[in-house]
Amino acid sequence: MEPFVQNSGSPALFSLKPWTDRFSEITAGFTGRTGGAGSSPYESLNCALHVGDIPEDVIKNRKTIAEILGFTLEDWTCGEQVHGAEIAVVTADDKGRGSLDRTSAFADTDGLLTDVPGVLLTSFYADCVPLFFFDPVSGAVGLAHAGWKGTVAEIALAMVLRMETVYGSRKENIRAAIGPSIGGCCYEVDDFVMNRVRGLEDSLVQEQESAEGLYRPSTAHYGKMMLNLKELNRRIMIKAGILPTHIECTTWCTSCNHDLFFSYRKENGVTGRMASWIGIKES
Repeated sequence: MEPFVQNSGSPALFSLKPWTDRFSEITAGFTGRTGGAGSSPYESLNCALHVGDIPEDVIKNRKTIAEILGFTLEDWTCGEQVHGAEIAVVTADDKGRGSLDRTSAFADTDGLLTDVPGVLLTSFYADCVPLFFFDPVSGAVGLAHAGWKGTVAEIALAMVLRMETVYGSRKENIRAAIGPSIGGCCYEVDDFVMNRVRGLEDSLVQEQESAEGLYRPSTAHYGKMMLNLKELNRRIMIKAGILPTHIECTTWCTSCNHDLFFSYRKENGVTGRMASWIGIKES
């Protein structure tokens, strides 16, 4: 069953229902592209300040989303993503970094982690893979932004290790989720990318028996491959020690469903960005 379920109202929000239904202390999900203040070509629920949209419209969208979730714009916290594997631990003093401008965001950061109630962690996407993490024992929550570079840098593994180090999390307790992103149906890559993917293959296949499902030859362009980033990240999570039964994985493809989501590839690079979010509610 699809874990990311769209709301019936506006703006378009996709809640991570298996978590939010079971764990009342958190909120987690992913935004769509409709029901916001932005105008073409960023219409309309663009959540990112770096794409060329009118900043006031972006901030209005962020404020609306935060308030629907029971937070405020001052709780919205984010990083300046660079397709790396750097993870920032967010303290109470960091609340709100990046909410109004890019300069105050965590620099060169693609992962965020906190156990502080009232902090709303966010990151931004238009085909890359949003990764969600939650330890119901320690109370820690995290987000990671995984394009192909962050994926092969194993940001999912880095997040699990950081949760262990900072919060004493145990692998068997950690829940993870993989959100809406471009699917293996649409993500065509060249040898440059595949050579990096194959560098991981031995560790993933050795433990999980087969490379089937990770990639297949493109039928459109000779020599290209269709890469399943979602499955690659799922296997890295398992390699990190997360139980397969504790991993939720979406069926949404952002390229196939560009009426619902922004897609960098489908829209030739000129488009808005969705936001993933996770936060611990204040009592």
